[in-house]
Amino acid sequence: MTDTPTQLFIGGAWVDAADGATMPVDDPATGEIIAHVADAGAKDAQRAEEAAVQAQEEWARTAPRVRSEILRRAYEIIVERTDELAHLMTAEMGKPLAEARGEVAYAAEFFRWFSEEAVRIEGGHGVLPDGRNRMLLSRRPVGPCLLITPWNFPLAMGTRKIGPAIAAGCTMILKPAPQTPLSSLALAAILKEAGLPDGVLNVVTTSRAGEVCEPLLRGGRIRKLSFTGSTNVGRLLLAQSAEAVVRTSMELGGNAPFVVFEDADLDKAVDGAMVAKMRNMGEACTAANRFFVHSSVAKEFGRRLAERMGALVVGPGTRDGVDVGPLIDRVGRAKVEELVADAVERGARVLVGGRTPEGPGCFYPPTVLTDVASDSRLMDTEIFGPVAAILTFDDEDEVIRRANDTPWGLVGYVFTEGLDRALRVSERLEVGMVGVNTGLVSNPAAPFGGVKQSGLGREGGRVGIDEFLEYQYLAVPVR
Repeated sequence: MTDTPTQLFIGGAWVDAADGATMPVDDPATGEIIAHVADAGAKDAQRAEEAAVQAQEEWARTAPRVRSEILRRAYEIIVERTDELAHLMTAEMGKPLAEARGEVAYAAEFFRWFSEEAVRIEGGHGVLPDGRNRMLLSRRPVGPCLLITPWNFPLAMGTRKIGPAIAAGCTMILKPAPQTPLSSLALAAILKEAGLPDGVLNVVTTSRAGEVCEPLLRGGRIRKLSFTGSTNVGRLLLAQSAEAVVRTSMELGGNAPFVVFEDADLDKAVDGAMVAKMRNMGEACTAANRFFVHSSVAKEFGRRLAERMGALVVGPGTRDGVDVGPLIDRVGRAKVEELVADAVERGARVLVGGRTPEGPGCFYPPTVLTDVASDSRLMDTEIFGPVAAILTFDDEDEVIRRANDTPWGLVGYVFTEGLDRALRVSERLEVGMVGVNTGLVSNPAAPFGGVKQSGLGREGGRVGIDEFLEYQYLAVPVR
């Protein structure tokens, strides 16, 4: 931990907060403070904004190949330092080291992907229908960006936003979640080492998000906001962005349905459930929340899932053999406790888990509930914990209606051996992504995002860079 930066990164330099404030970073497995980092205020946000604005014009003119090679070098450095970054992430966030290493690989891949997209930004040319003008289309960076990332995937959510911004020629201010600032600061150091010019990326760690972000969004010099986090915060940021008409992309909450039909391969379904539910201890917007299982296979599915969940080892992420680390903090754990208690009060049965262990840390056991009432609070709440709630159904139209009965629409999962049914149901689900006989949909090469109140725009894939580019149309008379 001693080599990890703890200051703000502004204009290519490591600096303290203007008022000297710092904030602690806790290990959720022990509750102990592992570091103190600079706690930025309004003056620091202004400094970061000035650095990003001043660097924008020159950075936009930088050759695409140069931007591409910086991203490629950063990708290689991240891969080389996998263990170091994984241990850092586990210390501040809690996930087991195996998962942390997986996130490092996932994060690095966004830089490799967008290093390849940087040199494929294309425009267009043609004669307009009336024959009087030629149309020249070019694409240019949208301008300085504010990137706000969550704590659950602290490295990957950074690279998923920074990668396309660099590729497009945008400068940035990154505000990571206060629970997990160290991964973002380490990433900034890697990009500086990889040759990113001063001012292109600025990192402001803060516990005073409103004081930092609102003036940036209302001021008119930040031209793009990319946010990953809760729907409630997303609504607030959209309102703040409206005054200066800031372009926005939002990756917000989810309430994923996991549908198991009577013809599903139950081995595949349980394997998929373990991934869709337990990735990152259930602290993922893609996590399966509502398990709709056909009544003819519900009992067997529940038995198998409870057996697998009960076999998982809970403990500090650095300990060998641990499968499930702590939740991010006591507030997050208390929410899970309350949701489970509410479901049980309404008639749910606990097949496994459901009791908070004694001792330090923010641990909660993998839990499977069955006979869950449809009016339970966890049916319309993003659980963000290791709790699988099983409901039964008998009819395809019925389960689609129930799956869509939510304001969110990020991802859904469908398990069936019938191709026609898989396609038919997937097309009727009101979500931006569907996993068919798989519990993992995230991939840097695929567009990530949702519909309804799960967000605006897409990250990753061929379209991920579009969020950071504008079109310019030139009309040139035909002579």
